[in-house]
Amino acid sequence: MAHTDHPTTKGQAWFCTTGLPSDIIIEVEDMAFHLHKFPLMSKSRKLHEMITEQETNASSSKIQKPAERDNDCDGDEEIEEEEDNEEDQQYCISFPDFPGGSETFETAAKFCYGVKIELSASNVAPLRCAGEYLEMTEEYSEDNLISKTERFLSQTVLKSIKDSIRTLNSCKNILSLAETLGIVQRCIDAVAVRASAADPSLFGWPVNDHGPGNGVEANTRRKGANKGGGMDSWFEELGHLSLPLFKRLISAMKSRDLSSEVIESCLMYYAKKYIPGISRSSRKASSSSIPSENEQRELLETIITNLPEETSSRTSTTTRILFGLLRTANILNASEAARAALERKIGSQLEQATLDDLLIPSYSYLNETLYDVACVERILGYFLNGLEERSTARIQGEEENISVRSTALMLVGKLIDGYLSEIASDNNLLPEKFCELAVALPDQARLFDDGLYRAVDVYLKAHPWISEAEREQICGVMDCQKLTLEACTHAAQNERLPLRAVVQVLFFEQLQLRQAIAGTLMVADVNPEEIPRLSIMDGREGEGEGGEQEETTGVVGMARAQEGSSTWRKTVRENQVLRLDMDSMRTRVQELERECSSMKKVIQKIDKVGKHGSNGGREGGGGWRKKLGCKFKTQVCDSHEPTVVEAKKGRGHRHQHQ
Repeated sequence: MAHTDHPTTKGQAWFCTTGLPSDIIIEVEDMAFHLHKFPLMSKSRKLHEMITEQETNASSSKIQKPAERDNDCDGDEEIEEEEDNEEDQQYCISFPDFPGGSETFETAAKFCYGVKIELSASNVAPLRCAGEYLEMTEEYSEDNLISKTERFLSQTVLKSIKDSIRTLNSCKNILSLAETLGIVQRCIDAVAVRASAADPSLFGWPVNDHGPGNGVEANTRRKGANKGGGMDSWFEELGHLSLPLFKRLISAMKSRDLSSEVIESCLMYYAKKYIPGISRSSRKASSSSIPSENEQRELLETIITNLPEETSSRTSTTTRILFGLLRTANILNASEAARAALERKIGSQLEQATLDDLLIPSYSYLNETLYDVACVERILGYFLNGLEERSTARIQGEEENISVRSTALMLVGKLIDGYLSEIASDNNLLPEKFCELAVALPDQARLFDDGLYRAVDVYLKAHPWISEAEREQICGVMDCQKLTLEACTHAAQNERLPLRAVVQVLFFEQLQLRQAIAGTLMVADVNPEEIPRLSIMDGREGEGEGGEQEETTGVVGMARAQEGSSTWRKTVRENQVLRLDMDSMRTRVQELERECSSMKKVIQKIDKVGKHGSNGGREGGGGWRKKLGCKFKTQVCDSHEPTVVEAKKGRGHRHQHQ
């Protein structure tokens, strides 16, 4: 058997430098391999049969020369010439559809020459198919290519998730033969089985915003994955799979009841690799080859269809990527079913979202608003429906689940209030849309309505042209009883609010002060002298246990007595201040009510006069009304100031008198 030490490639020709002239040329794709027939025939049954057939055809097609020969020609010389022609004759075989192409055939040819070949997860599948194509079986020759590649597959590749995915990816160009040999299915089953036995905590890192291999978080989790079983970068290999193979792999994972976190992480990573714009921190896809728009739409709908409905671990990172998928679905005009499924998925974990996630641009020409408010309304509806379904289900640990639901509801309430404040400045946002979203949440979603008041104030400031009825409708979404004292103080001085809203705010502000005073009076019912007495009695309990202990207890009792006495003085002082503020507030409300009633009487008189007058008189009446309104606002502001100043002065005199 001839051996080669230095095979060379000249242009599109491959030569085996053994010192012997080649006697067969095998053409694979655009490469011509100049080889020797005996090494090839010793390993490949197919090449043996093809070369033998060509030799038989060549010998039978020889044309006998005429019996007449030149007398000057010597017979021995003629025989030698025929032998030289036979030796110089080369056979040619063409393999246009060789599995794996010229690179795989080159490796197979080296194996026939006895050169040691290096098997890997990337070339074992093409070489296994090449061995099947050339019929390099164990029956034909011992330790042949088929048996060698099969051992490597079963003993090395299928025992590793990363190698199995890499081998599966190498089957995309030889899919038909690899399917026949069962290589594809064996790799898919190996990945599904070994992924189901792995720790789900090792699968969260690929979905971070920085992508695998970048950032501190990715590197930390990758080190943890190395310690946990060598699953450091098989997500990277997963991203190289074609969409049909990826879909088959996900289906196999779901059929084996694989952890939903693992499946979701696989889908997220694959989507980020091929669909640009999912992550706002990185607008570009991580893959160098971006699919076409139709391919991206098909990929996106595949990702959405295979997303698990429920996952035990819900993180803000996952929710952020889901919102990225939704924005991309709107841009690519994905199907309504896909978008509805994605909105339902987001709604199930809305409490993990941020304000930036909710700011989904409006891509429809029919929608005049800057952001897609209707989409957020639908997502909020899915969230509330999910809460209602979980509340009706009878499960163990009901009190704990109620606490979790209440926390999630309050988080979403704060999120929606922030969203309303952000979209309130949009000039095209109708009052009805603003009110629908504001009242969509139940009362228990907001502990205080300060965030809602802020959104109302922004809307009224950005829409000064709306009518008084619409202003009252906008202000009706907030509950004045749930405003803090700070918000009440701001609202009472807010000229953009309707008069009715201001009166309500002042009333409930007074009510809050009254409740605070009542609470202080309840504390005042306790005799202040009892606090020092109780402290001293506590000090006397230690008598009889030693002089040192008695002395220490007495010091502690005196300290408690002094602390109780100072607390009581502070409470009395605060009570006096609250009483003064209460009187001031009562005076302000009474003056405001008197001015409101007098303004109504004046407006009625002007309207009566305007009815009997001309058109110019009507216009003049409207002008007087506007002037009166301005004058009224000035009077309200003026009536506040002296009362407060006088109250402060009175308060100062009273303190000095005390």
